[in-house]
Amino acid sequence: MIVPQGRPFLMRTAGLSVCALLVFGGGGPIGPLPVSAQEAASAVQDVTLQNVTMTFGGTVLTAPQVIVSGTRLTKDDLLALLRSGPEPLPARLAKFDAASIVIPELRSEIRIGTKTQTATYRDVTARDVRGGRIAQAAAAGATAAEAGGGEKRSASYGRMEMRDVDLTAMARLYGEAGDAKSPMMRLYGAFSVSDTLMEADGTVVKVARIEGTDLSGRQIPATWTGALDAMARADQAQGNPADRARIFGVMADVLDGFSVGSVQATGLTISQTKDGEPVSIGMGRMVLSSGGLSMEDLGFTAGDAAGKLARLSVAGFSFAPTVVAMRKLSTQAGEPTEADLRQMTPALGTLAFKDLSLHLPPDEVPASPKPPGAASPALPSAVTAPTHIGLRDGALAFGPLRDGVPTTGRANLSGLTLPASAVAGIPGLGSLGAYGYRDLDLNVVADTAWNEAAKELSFSEVSVSGKDMGSVTINGTLGGIGPAVFDPDPSVSTFAMLGATAKALDLRIENTGLFERFIASQSKSLSLKPEELTQEYVTATTFGVPAILGNSAGAKAIGAALGQFVTKPGTFLLSAKAKNAGGIGMLEFSAAPTPGAVLDRLDVSAKAN
Repeated sequence: MIVPQGRPFLMRTAGLSVCALLVFGGGGPIGPLPVSAQEAASAVQDVTLQNVTMTFGGTVLTAPQVIVSGTRLTKDDLLALLRSGPEPLPARLAKFDAASIVIPELRSEIRIGTKTQTATYRDVTARDVRGGRIAQAAAAGATAAEAGGGEKRSASYGRMEMRDVDLTAMARLYGEAGDAKSPMMRLYGAFSVSDTLMEADGTVVKVARIEGTDLSGRQIPATWTGALDAMARADQAQGNPADRARIFGVMADVLDGFSVGSVQATGLTISQTKDGEPVSIGMGRMVLSSGGLSMEDLGFTAGDAAGKLARLSVAGFSFAPTVVAMRKLSTQAGEPTEADLRQMTPALGTLAFKDLSLHLPPDEVPASPKPPGAASPALPSAVTAPTHIGLRDGALAFGPLRDGVPTTGRANLSGLTLPASAVAGIPGLGSLGAYGYRDLDLNVVADTAWNEAAKELSFSEVSVSGKDMGSVTINGTLGGIGPAVFDPDPSVSTFAMLGATAKALDLRIENTGLFERFIASQSKSLSLKPEELTQEYVTATTFGVPAILGNSAGAKAIGAALGQFVTKPGTFLLSAKAKNAGGIGMLEFSAAPTPGAVLDRLDVSAKAN
């Protein structure tokens, strides 16, 4: 398990340091005080604190000046609340009442090993602080940096705003251990951050605005401060099984220990230079909620390659299986096995995307070498044309997992467009360019499901259709598919597949132009008239196919139907079902002496048009 070095820094600057800001008051639009707060302020005092220092978990907070207005607490009372002592921090914060707080500069500092992470917040203000809760708060901006590491890491933020902040709950979350089973505590009702800029390990991330609602968390055994520390040190635990197991447990607690009503980010860009080429990723808008994740107006450039995607959405995704697997790994010694790692696969749900466009740069075909003794020079290298690939709509749906593998799935790709030259080397598709197709417009569907009780894998639909071509649709059922097929050990799963049987197959072919183009191309190549070549194919299919298949009744039905299809290319239907309820084994197929020997074990029907 490797955690990138930049990630813990970014997590901490965006999480724990913001929490530290809130201990003194931070983040939310400043408006007029409620009438009740104004009346209370007339009977209380204003207090100014100088050179304040406070320890919050592993973070040291310092502020040259803190101005507390409209409070009944004296200067000594306030200093006592901020000073570490026998009384827990949450209890001290619960006594904090003020009409407003102003902190011109707030600095947080934390050490992790040899590294020191600092964050500085400007013009921190808060309004209506009651019992450790802040109604509205804000900071004009912040900067963060890390020293002592091999890479330069820094971050800056524009205006931060928050509403309904519960400092007491936040202090308990970050500083008090729990059993990871307690109810969620609401930390704040809403937040927003403008103009975020983060730089780590040569990667620059910019976000124009981030806003969200209803962030909640629960206490965990390591505390959230300890959890962030553990994940920041994760790379140091690779050689220690006990430390690695502990980190698995911490990560499970973190994944299962927070919830967000919604988070929205707009104007996201990520840029870096990889292998000497600039790489840039952009996104117009991202929305995360309990209902799923959606991203709009995505784009990327990598050298001469580029791509765009109008929308990408995920529904039904869940880390629940991952959390269960991590908790199991946290209690066992030794290296995680392949089976263990596969159990960490999250529930995938449904992935949908719309209007995908890819531009791939041309490839250079190497020059042909000059033959020995040849008089002519070697052929120069050639450059292929750029490739454009598009997709109007697509959806990938995944069902329940078995050993980390979905047991059901459906893929639906509509309007897959690409040049015919892109499939030149694929069997069955490579000749499409010769049939006059310059650009392909395809639809692809694959729908499969595993029935554990029946030990069957059904293909309710596997189809490919093309504009001005036609379609091929297959429905089928395989038997003998038991749980061993999903075993993470390839030798076990491969051996299990050898026991699979073919039970039923339905084939449907519809022609909407491909066959005519095939006849035209072949007749030109063979110097025959199209009608002459068609008649030869009719003879070959009507009489040749049955002879190859053993001249059984089923073979003759297939030949006759194919002959009708060639004569008038429209629709061809073939249905085959094993006479034995258990199906025909895969090894029996390979061992059959002739195709007729297999066909004799099937009930076959065929028709055309």
